[in-house]
Amino acid sequence: MKKAQCAASLAISETPSSKTLRPADSPGTTSPAGKDIADILESIDKRLSSFDARLSLVEILHWEFKCLRESLEFSQQQVETLAAENATLRESVKCLTENVTQLNRENKKIKETVIDLQARSMHDNLVFSGIPEAAGEDAETTVKSFIKNHLKLPEDTVKNIVFDRVHRLGPIRAAAGRPRPIVAKFGHFKQKEQVKSRGRELKGTDFSVNDQFPKEILERRRVLFPIRRGFIQKGSRAVIAVDRLYVDGQLHRDPDITPWLY
Repeated sequence: MKKAQCAASLAISETPSSKTLRPADSPGTTSPAGKDIADILESIDKRLSSFDARLSLVEILHWEFKCLRESLEFSQQQVETLAAENATLRESVKCLTENVTQLNRENKKIKETVIDLQARSMHDNLVFSGIPEAAGEDAETTVKSFIKNHLKLPEDTVKNIVFDRVHRLGPIRAAAGRPRPIVAKFGHFKQKEQVKSRGRELKGTDFSVNDQFPKEILERRRVLFPIRRGFIQKGSRAVIAVDRLYVDGQLHRDPDITPWLY
């Protein structure tokens, strides 16, 4: 009887309402397995956040690269355009240079033609220098007197000389200055050469008789005279004809000395 009462009291003490809660089943606590899962999820979340950040950076870099590529393509187009324009400009400059060179050649040719025409128009002229100048003089009479008295041509020969024109060169100078030269245009070339050949009579005097040339040819002759003198000192026969120097019968050409021959 007592054993049955003890069993009944033990059954009553172990009813669900009277059972004590285990520590693992108490509220607010996490099992070790749950904690591991939470840590894994948190790690995954952090990695996803990092991945999102990197993905955003990649997108930014991709956009910048795209902009850079477009900029480079535009720059390349600009360079190609500039290169084409430069090639066109170079061709234009080349054409202009060729045109200028051609114009310079033609201009030089025209200039030489004008100088030659001027020289031809002076072909029959002689310039008398050093003859004293008198007020109201007749230039032709003065020249004929000079030819007779200083060039020692017979009076009859002098009387037969025909002049087309005789006059002093340049404006009147001060009385103390050097007299103006006289230009005489002969009517006959042979008479002009006859008078010119008597120029040796003026050696050692202040007078001179020379052919008349344009200014450009006079400047060229001034360059040639010392060169001619040098060849003569070496024993060569050197002669100046207008603006050309002949040495032993050969035309002397030098691009540095006689550029007008090129």
